[in-house]
Amino acid sequence: MAPCALLIAINGPVAASPAQEQARRVEHLDRGVVAVPAKGGGVLVSWRSLATDPRSVGFEVFRDGRKITRRPVTASTNFRDADGTAANRYAVRMIASGAAGATSPAVSVWARGYASIPLDPPPGGTTPDGEAYGYTANDAGMGDLDGDGQPDLVLKWDPTNSHDNSQAGYTGPVYLDGYTLAGKRLWRIDLGRNIRAGAHYTQFLVQDFDGDGRAEVAVKTADGTVDGTGQVIGDAKADWREHDGEVPQADRTGAHITADGRRVAKLAGRILTGPEYLTVFDGRTGRALATAPYDPPRGPRNDPDFAWMAKHWGDGYGNRVDRFLAGVAYLDGRHPSMIFGRGYYGRTAIAAWDYRAGKLTKRWLFDTDQPGNQDYAARGNHQLSIADVNGDGRDEVIYGSMAVDADGKGLWTQPLYHGDAMHVGDLDPTRPGLEKFGVFEEIPRNGGIGSALLDARTGEILWTTPAAHDTGRGLSADIDPRHVGEEMWGSNQPDLYDVHGKAIGPRPRQTNFAIWWDGDLLRELLDGTTISKWNWKMGKAEPLLVAEGAASNNGTKANPALQADLIGDWREEVVWRSADNRELRIYTTPWPTTHRITTLLQDPVYRAGIAWQNTAYNQPPHTGFYLGITKPSDTAE
Repeated sequence: MAPCALLIAINGPVAASPAQEQARRVEHLDRGVVAVPAKGGGVLVSWRSLATDPRSVGFEVFRDGRKITRRPVTASTNFRDADGTAANRYAVRMIASGAAGATSPAVSVWARGYASIPLDPPPGGTTPDGEAYGYTANDAGMGDLDGDGQPDLVLKWDPTNSHDNSQAGYTGPVYLDGYTLAGKRLWRIDLGRNIRAGAHYTQFLVQDFDGDGRAEVAVKTADGTVDGTGQVIGDAKADWREHDGEVPQADRTGAHITADGRRVAKLAGRILTGPEYLTVFDGRTGRALATAPYDPPRGPRNDPDFAWMAKHWGDGYGNRVDRFLAGVAYLDGRHPSMIFGRGYYGRTAIAAWDYRAGKLTKRWLFDTDQPGNQDYAARGNHQLSIADVNGDGRDEVIYGSMAVDADGKGLWTQPLYHGDAMHVGDLDPTRPGLEKFGVFEEIPRNGGIGSALLDARTGEILWTTPAAHDTGRGLSADIDPRHVGEEMWGSNQPDLYDVHGKAIGPRPRQTNFAIWWDGDLLRELLDGTTISKWNWKMGKAEPLLVAEGAASNNGTKANPALQADLIGDWREEVVWRSADNRELRIYTTPWPTTHRITTLLQDPVYRAGIAWQNTAYNQPPHTGFYLGITKPSDTAE
């Protein structure tokens, strides 16, 4: 692999600081050429700008083997061939210092504007209480599974009877599939009956953890998990599901009232005992490479009436203890480590793991039950973020309203409790460093704060907005060119706020995802299966793409399977499932752009965002550099 010691900026790579000279090991990426019918006619050909490209680089474009550019393309990494058709094939060649590089493989035009990956849903089944279930294609992760320089996808299959942690009930098993972008299924992993299905249980990581040039897959497993080669982890016959019974509860969450007035939680289908594992799988075959006991465990094996669990996690029926988060962090500044978190409503435990030379080892454990860490409890979100917030070249873990340093020690914490959405990146280019914007629930406990912008390095609260009720969703993106910096808004607030916390007009209705899609530096709104442009003059969102026949995931969260700069230039692709779950569709932009920006996959904060995007309540990735309008204007570029 080719290490990258370059920072990414809007105008291209710049020299790294001394702290970053450690050179993070990053994925080898090819030129990523893609061609689609262009907005305005013809064919748009798009390719990657890499951090290792010389500043003076240019590119020649070939149609069916014949060069069609009069002079090398230098200002961007896309070219609209006005005479192109869906029958043509395109290739790109780099020109640097007058010398020609190798020509990329020729690609066909995505005639429908998207590429299709055929899917084979797992077989359905019936639960012990007689409920039939099928399967829905759910979240996806990205990594180079086979080492060919092209991103591949890992897809999670959720049964139709998946449950929130607060609910009782059996679920079908969860499956993970590995696919190439060309549509080949590489393997299938069956997580088995002892992994419950739901948004908060299975968080999977796709990354080259051992530096062999191919990505591995890391995920929580249990007795009966079957790897991609058919080998079983643990005891194949074990069934740790609760089949009946009730446990007394003082907490109303998920509880029911019995005839004698006791509050109890139903247990059937929950998994509250039995061994838990962390397993690393081979990206090419799905073979289990290494397995270790999951840390921290839910509690002791002999926990009568689950009293220990209730005392240490907040309830005894698996609601709080089975809230998992996951991410990838470069804790030594050079190699990627796994981050697996457990709990965030009360007790919070975050473990860092390394996979090197075939061995899985724990680097550190941060636990709010440990002395000195109590003030970090109950600060968590339904997602995390990873970024180097203090500029030392090593990543920190931002876990809601708290952060853990690269060495596993607490960095900062704020008494802002539980949020469903947060965003970390260079949101305000007028101040140094990164910021963290989040929205909050538990409004009385939070003192009526509905959203807040924090300094990501220190946790300092820069500004807040009030709310009378829980703010369930919120978004940060540069959508208004009249204001430098990102705009921010919450789902129950009427106003759109600039980066200084000033109300600047009505907010968009959309609060789920934001995406760089058209040709300017503003971000567009992604909600359900529609991409829209915010019309700041009219105060409304105007559709750019409505993906007919596609479907979003996770109910009202309405997120895609994946959003990432998968291929082509710096604009992002979006991956949706088809409504019948028979294909994944990869959509790429048809808009030309005049901006040349290094592929976002080589920005550390953005790449980390792709790794954690599938975690719990999915959020869009952000960059560690400011990508947006730098001069106020009444018109988009």
